[in-house]
Amino acid sequence: MKKIKRGDDVVIITGRDKGKRGTVLRLVSDSHVLVEGANKVKKHERPNPNKNTQGGIVDKEMPLHISNVALFNPATKKADRAGVKVLEDGRRVRFFKSNGEVIDV
Repeated sequence: MKKIKRGDDVVIITGRDKGKRGTVLRLVSDSHVLVEGANKVKKHERPNPNKNTQGGIVDKEMPLHISNVALFNPATKKADRAGVKVLEDGRRVRFFKSNGEVIDV
């Protein structure tokens, strides 16, 4: 089970955008995530009439390594680590390491 999923609220813990909060838009690979509003770069794009793109310099979000983000804990208002545990009924759920609160019910 993945500790960070699409739609999670995360905090960036290292790098240029340290401290920013955002939502995970998608998992690019097993080790990279795309976070909304973080790690923006300027890319030079060629015009493509087939895709109706004009071209020029565009701001684009680039993937971050999963080790550089941590889940946001709304109870403590801080970044927190996540763990996985098995409940009595056999379901596997994620929980916050600091206070043991279950993330997905």
